Amino acid sequence: MAKSLFSRRAFTASAAFAAFAPLVASSQSAAAVDKPADKPGKGGKDPVVRRMTLYAEQLPDGQLGYGLEPGKATIPGPLIEMVEGETLEIEMVNNLSVPASLHVHGVDYDQASDGTRLTNSLVEPGGRRTYVWRTHAPGRRPGGSIEPGSAGYWHYHDHVVGTDHGTGGIRQGLYGPLIVRRKGDTLPDKTFTVVFNDMMINNRPGHEAPEFVAKVGERVEWIVITHGEFYHTFHIHGHRWADNRTGLLEHPNDPSRIIDTKITGPAESFGFQVIAGERVGPGAWMYHCHVQSHSDMGMAGIFMVTDENGDVPDHSGGGHSGHTDHSGH
Repeated sequence: MAKSLFSRRAFTASAAFAAFAPLVASSQSAAAVDKPADKPGKGGKDPVVRRMTLYAEQLPDGQLGYGLEPGKATIPGPLIEMVEGETLEIEMVNNLSVPASLHVHGVDYDQASDGTRLTNSLVEPGGRRTYVWRTHAPGRRPGGSIEPGSAGYWHYHDHVVGTDHGTGGIRQGLYGPLIVRRKGDTLPDKTFTVVFNDMMINNRPGHEAPEFVAKVGERVEWIVITHGEFYHTFHIHGHRWADNRTGLLEHPNDPSRIIDTKITGPAESFGFQVIAGERVGPGAWMYHCHVQSHSDMGMAGIFMVTDENGDVPDHSGGGHSGHTDHSGH
């Protein structure tokens, strides 16, 4: 799991905007995070504008990734979190040998921040460019209809490497998660990102999917993204969620459907929260694509729920050889 740009613990029901801090145990350079900007807003109001730097680089294995510091690119790229009403200015530094870009889903941006060759909003090798992402809360349009807000589980990716649609960049790992929260949203203890990219999970080959770890009772957030050529069905054993924006029921009569499997196609993304081990206890709980041939080819991993002491249940008979990820905060 990659690092997050923001600390969730700084979000409260009375504070609309977050401070910046890492979500994982490893350290993060201060230079890569919060740089408040002084930029006048409309109507005399100053918007909340933050800045960060994102590096596009080649990884030692030849794949590509985004990172918050030079030499620390990951697949997926860093988890970026915003709150409705925030603006984020991202200076992308291209350390690749080919042009690359940053294209985002779900938020507001001008054509200069589209990240495509069509709009000439790419970054040449060795160059840098600032992309501006804006978010807004729900409201009413002049005609009275409801304008939806920006809150949701989104993602970003390259749009120029390999083809004019970034096919080569996405296949090689130039993508990452974006979460836009609404003021007052319930906050998780940990966030895990799962990206189905053709027949890989987080660009790892079959039977090498990441293993995610949480303690029983922790609130765990999942963000699921799909890239490539195929449709998949994300399923997690022993846990279920509401099929709505957050995955949480808002009141006892909330009509949201409760599910444990969701179909997802290329460029789609969704997210939800669960309580680790709720009513089922600790154990090695499988997550996987439920298209049978995809599972058989290795699109499956483990959600390891430990007991309250952090002890890991024995699952030696499972035959899984994944990569453990203790990401969270």
